[in-house]
Amino acid sequence: MTKVITHSLFSEFDINLFKSGKHFRLYEKFGSHPITLNKVKGTYFAVWAPGAKQVSVIGDFNHWQDGEYQLNVRWDGSGIWEGFIPNVEKGNLYKYKIHSNHNSIVTEKADPYARRCEHPPNTASVVWEDDYKWKDKSWLKKRKKHNSLNAPFSVYEVHLSSWKKKTEENRSLSYQELATDLVSYVKEMGFTHVEFMPIMEYPYDPSWGYQITGYFAPTSRFGYPDDFKFLVDKLHENDIGVILDWVPSHFPEDSHGLGYFDGTHLYEHPDPKRGYHPDWKSLIFNYNRNEVRAFLISNALYWLEQFHIDGIRVDAVASILYLDYSRDEGEWEPNEFGGNKNLQAISFLEELNKEVYASFPDVQTIAEESTAYSGVSKPVFLGGLGFGMKWMMGWMHDTLQYFAKEPIYRKHHQNNITFSLTYAFTENFMLPLSHDEVVYGKHSILGRMPGDEWQRFANLRLLYAYMFTHPGTKLLFQGCEFGQSEEWDFQKSLDWHLLEYDSHKGMQELVKALNEFYKSQPALYEKQFVPEGFEWIDYSDAENSVISFIRKGDQPKDNLIIVCNLTPIPRENYQIGLPEAGKLEEIFNSNEKKFYGTGDYKNSKKTSTNKAWHSRKYSTVIDIPPLAMLAFKYSS
Repeated sequence: MTKVITHSLFSEFDINLFKSGKHFRLYEKFGSHPITLNKVKGTYFAVWAPGAKQVSVIGDFNHWQDGEYQLNVRWDGSGIWEGFIPNVEKGNLYKYKIHSNHNSIVTEKADPYARRCEHPPNTASVVWEDDYKWKDKSWLKKRKKHNSLNAPFSVYEVHLSSWKKKTEENRSLSYQELATDLVSYVKEMGFTHVEFMPIMEYPYDPSWGYQITGYFAPTSRFGYPDDFKFLVDKLHENDIGVILDWVPSHFPEDSHGLGYFDGTHLYEHPDPKRGYHPDWKSLIFNYNRNEVRAFLISNALYWLEQFHIDGIRVDAVASILYLDYSRDEGEWEPNEFGGNKNLQAISFLEELNKEVYASFPDVQTIAEESTAYSGVSKPVFLGGLGFGMKWMMGWMHDTLQYFAKEPIYRKHHQNNITFSLTYAFTENFMLPLSHDEVVYGKHSILGRMPGDEWQRFANLRLLYAYMFTHPGTKLLFQGCEFGQSEEWDFQKSLDWHLLEYDSHKGMQELVKALNEFYKSQPALYEKQFVPEGFEWIDYSDAENSVISFIRKGDQPKDNLIIVCNLTPIPRENYQIGLPEAGKLEEIFNSNEKKFYGTGDYKNSKKTSTNKAWHSRKYSTVIDIPPLAMLAFKYSS
């Protein structure tokens, strides 16, 4: 048997932090690290397996033989196995062969901290290091301004496999290719950020990346870790922030993954009422366990530190918060106070956000949280969970439901389109039209719109225009920006050929214009999370299905007046109340010809009159095109 040389990267302080769940740079210690020891090149390995009686490193360097390279268990009760193996180098494949103390179980596991994994369906870890030279110092210096809560924040959500494919080769674009094609497209469209659906290594394509086995490794489907860094670097070079979907809620049962890692429930909660997710047939992290909490928080910080990521969107937060999430009576047990909240998971999320913002105060954490849980985006010191933003699922549901209705019936459902403003400032809300809304028989967003072709596109233009003028930040899934006709299919490219048609090209031009409008108008972002940034003019004209409101910036001169006509009937000489006397200039019209609108009912400069209307001293009359949003600004 070839001897493994005793060596450790852990200090006693590291071990104490790890045991207490307070070590948040575990990737510097665990995993495989190519080093030179006593002038001998090789690799140091470290893995947590307290339930093991023997751990060997097997790989392509020893014909995958068990027992040849046995790691040494630490004496301090930490459950860490470690050692230095000479002549194992960057690029070598490996796994851990774990003999459990329990039931004589022997498993082969991928390294939980591996920085690179084999291309699925292969499952080995890869010894890896890189010396990537970042070129985004300029971006990092100004990131605080770009990521601020009072800055424009318009996100393009991307699934890398299906955004665009090399048709002739029937493959997805690589990280390197995306650094050209995707970056130039996002910049042209005017989005401020991209959000990547999970890029951590995952074995099963139909999971879209939400069933992760390699938490520290960018998926090898599109290239090497350095290539993904290059993509991030290129986005930053073009002033585009990068958000990663992150999944600390559950993980798959694949035999090489985290489940039953050392023959015990190491990463997952041992009680199936808390450790098994019935919806996703997956395992739930044990938030009670200090070492697991440290693993997850270290992982979040790893992407922010090593890959210069600008934010993380935390998936399925509701499933983390509630013990009875998607469970019937008898399938869950209450907490010690008799309630349905997972108190340990809540404290984990609080600690996660505290650590992220302490280490990276200029990034954002964003919660996908679908319930009315209070204080998701309030600071932890004020009793909140500490996220920067929360997805506004209620707005998404109500708005899509409203726009799916034939306009003749909308007057009976005015509350659906206005209700969001009753709670819009209880959280820092992001308005999402995400991948979840264009799958499983829901149709594409365009496919939900009623009417003939012109009306369907006009409805969609109006929906987006309303979205971009509603308080909150924005998120659009790939393809929505040009009116993808079919539901999203993760196996296929977006239907880019649709841009040959004026209707789809016009939709794309509208979204591009809305992004520029959003970024150019301080009233749309400076106070997007506070009630001082919004004021209704009139929300009660259900008969005409017209709504009007004011968006306010820090300076009164920046204020905007927004009017939406939610029917295909033009409203001529429509009177609206005004906050003050003066001249109004139309600065945005979603019915312009370049957007595939009619171009009719343009308003020249309007002067206020002293006729009181909508409980205001001043008013004016305007012409509102069918199914359109108009924006006005006072001019000097």
